[in-house]
Amino acid sequence: MDATPHRWFGADAGQMPMLNMLDDCSRFQVGGHIYAREVYPAYLHFLSRAFSDHGLPLELYVDYHSMFFSDTPQALTRLGEALMFYGVSFKYAPTPQAKGKIERVHQVWQDRLPAYFGSEGVRHLDIANEHLDALVYQRNHRESHREIGMTPADAWRAAEAEGRICLRPAPKCPWWPFVWSERAHVRVGPDRKVDLGVRKVRVETCPGTWLVKCSHTDGYTSLLAKAPSAEARPQILFSDRPK
Repeated sequence: MDATPHRWFGADAGQMPMLNMLDDCSRFQVGGHIYAREVYPAYLHFLSRAFSDHGLPLELYVDYHSMFFSDTPQALTRLGEALMFYGVSFKYAPTPQAKGKIERVHQVWQDRLPAYFGSEGVRHLDIANEHLDALVYQRNHRESHREIGMTPADAWRAAEAEGRICLRPAPKCPWWPFVWSERAHVRVGPDRKVDLGVRKVRVETCPGTWLVKCSHTDGYTSLLAKAPSAEARPQILFSDRPK
C-alpha cells in the first residue's frame, strides 16, 4: 500500500494523493481511490472499504511514513492500532526500490487518469472515484499482466484454487464501524451535554464522565461509553447516523 500525489485533473489543478493497494502475489489491485488530502480519515475510509470488499490480510507492506511507523520503540501509530484490532500488522519496505510493484501501479494511473478525466470532463473527486472504480475493475479483470502472463483476477482465482490465499473475510463485528472511525475522548458537561463542535447533545450519563467520540468517514458522529475492546460490545450513547 502506498500513496502518490499527482495533478489528476490537469496541470492547472492542485496535487491530490491517490491511495493504491494490491495483492503481492496476484497483482490484483484491491484498492484505488483519490482523496483531497493524505490524512488519517482517508486511510480509514480506504482500508475499511478494501477489507470489506476483499478480506483482511495478515500484513500490509508499507514504507516508513509517519502514518505507519512510530519513532517510539514498540509503539503503534493510530492506524496501526486500528489494524491490530483485527490482527493486521505492517511490514516495512527497507528501501524505495523495494516498493517497485506499487510504484509501477502509481505510474499506470499517472499516465492514464489525467488524459481520461480530461476527455470525459471529470473535475470532481466523487465523480472521478466512480470512474476509477470501473477502471480498476477493468485492469484487474481484462488486462493481462506482463510479469505473470494472465489477468490479476485469473491469478487471484488460481491462488484460491491452490490454497495460497491467507485473506480472512471481513468479520461481522459490532465494533467494525467504530474501529474505522477517527476517535477522540470528550467529557460530559455539568448539563449532561457533550460538545460535538457544531452542536451539543444530551447523553444519559453522569457529568464529568469521559466518552469516546467517533467521527465516521461517511459524515456521521457517534458517542461510545468505552473504546473498542474485544472483551465487550459497544455501548452507543448517541449517533446521528441516518436510519
